[in-house]
Amino acid sequence: MIKLIAIDLDGTLLDGQKRISERNKQALQQAKAQGVKVVLCTGRPLRAIEPFLHELALQDEGDYSITFNGGLVQKNDTGEVMERATLEVSDVQSLVALAEELDLPMDVLSHDTVIILDPSKNHKTLYPELSPLLHRETAKAAELPVDRLYNKVVVGYHPEYLDEQIKKIPAAVREQYEVIKTRENLLEFMPKGITKAYGISLLAKDLGIEQAEVMCIGDEENDLPMIEYAGIGVAMENAIPRVKAIADVVTDSNEADGVAKVVEKYVLR
Repeated sequence: MIKLIAIDLDGTLLDGQKRISERNKQALQQAKAQGVKVVLCTGRPLRAIEPFLHELALQDEGDYSITFNGGLVQKNDTGEVMERATLEVSDVQSLVALAEELDLPMDVLSHDTVIILDPSKNHKTLYPELSPLLHRETAKAAELPVDRLYNKVVVGYHPEYLDEQIKKIPAAVREQYEVIKTRENLLEFMPKGITKAYGISLLAKDLGIEQAEVMCIGDEENDLPMIEYAGIGVAMENAIPRVKAIADVVTDSNEADGVAKVVEKYVLR
């Protein structure tokens, strides 16, 4: 029996207009009423998903989210952090040096703030436009304080150029960090071993839920670990081929209530 549903947002729960369909909303609300934990699992900070949590009525005591691609496990009603894994300032500075070499923009997220680092002289970051609900600061990497929390480093830029530069990232960097594309115009760097599956496994352990009792639904590269981890791993019809290949189930697309259909079939009584 499924006791926890972890759901990606973009390309999964949200349609192309960043909306939650009525059928998806009703299915998830019914699952919650049935006692199932409905957990949004995203690369975004909690602040950036609050409108969706409100829409889904997931801001009560006992509601949780996985944010920063597994870097934080949080209580939705208070924002309290239950589990965390973050980068050191030295990691941020090392990655900024890489961005300078590759002539890429780069920013770092700290809680609900995006710190714009601006290492490229030729390419301006698109990340603040991708996450308009976040606070913004500008800083130089060398001036970042040691004692501040750094959740992840991001590169938001046009996909054609971004994809060409991604090919140039050294193998040593990939061995040191999780390097994942979460959208066509967004590349993210996380501490090694920190994935959505990591965050979900910690939350499941805290709640006394077995791995076999978890359903995970996603579509992109950063969803691969959680779909592989889940008792029932679900790929959207619009998912990348690698996600479909490892999924237990392929549901309809994010434009056709795919989340609702798989929840109705495997979870609702």
